[in-house]
Amino acid sequence: MCADIPRDGLANRFWETKPMAKLNPKEWEALCDGCGKCCLNKLEDEEGTVALTRVACRLLDNTTCLCGNYAKRHQFVPECIVLNPKTIADNLYWLPLTCGYRLVFEGRPLYDWHPLISGDPNSVHEAGVSMQGQTISEVTVDEDDWEDYIIEEPY
Repeated sequence: MCADIPRDGLANRFWETKPMAKLNPKEWEALCDGCGKCCLNKLEDEEGTVALTRVACRLLDNTTCLCGNYAKRHQFVPECIVLNPKTIADNLYWLPLTCGYRLVFEGRPLYDWHPLISGDPNSVHEAGVSMQGQTISEVTVDEDDWEDYIIEEPY
């Protein structure tokens, strides 16, 4: 679950002026656009190409695109990756192309629909770039069948 947008987020555009390692926890969480794509199960081939599937983590809420138990997610999903300034470089290859963390890490601007720009946490859904209403829970699909649910990343 992404944190509330800092009230002064757009005014000070912290993501453009602070190095990632200097972001406070609230600023770090605010970089999450709430699209739900990082919670999709991915398939990686021998060449290292990562494909997204519509098969989502069992904790992802298909309606809100937020984790149903963010604070305790590692108790239920031990393999859930902790993304932070120290781990982002190693995890960049699987982050969605539109991900705020990825964009900032790469020195690129956030999209206009990102909640830090729009001021509206629903703008990611309204722009049609989230997974809202498009996922199926991993508890209902056998892992051997995930390739049947490969999708192109929605932009």
